[in-house]
Amino acid sequence: MQIVVFTLGLEKFALETQLISGIEKVLNITRVPNTQNYIRGLANLRGNIITIIDLKKYLNMENIMNEENVIILQSGDERIGLMVDSVHEVVEITNDMLEKSSDPDDYIKGIVNFKEYIVTLLEGETLLNRRE
Repeated sequence: MQIVVFTLGLEKFALETQLISGIEKVLNITRVPNTQNYIRGLANLRGNIITIIDLKKYLNMENIMNEENVIILQSGDERIGLMVDSVHEVVEITNDMLEKSSDPDDYIKGIVNFKEYIVTLLEGETLLNRRE
């Protein structure tokens, strides 16, 4: 499977490329009142209105760096943008490289241990569907 590796603060995360429809620089975002604290707002992406989620707030992380990229996830008609600090690379991994997480959070698919760094692989479908 192919994954896109990105950073949030000082940590590295990844998503499977099959759900990613694009990567954009930070977009103009219109705030929406009375929404969850992790929802940054709405953005117009080539004529389509999408919800932008601050992934650091969603994962309860400290906001150390500035977000520079938005990863666009799409599953069927559902489309959201995830704000991340930076996108690094696309990597091919095999299932035996993926260590299943014992974390009860259903948005973590597992951990990939590269020699230089460790990456938390997020479950993109859960991120798309778990916005209360």
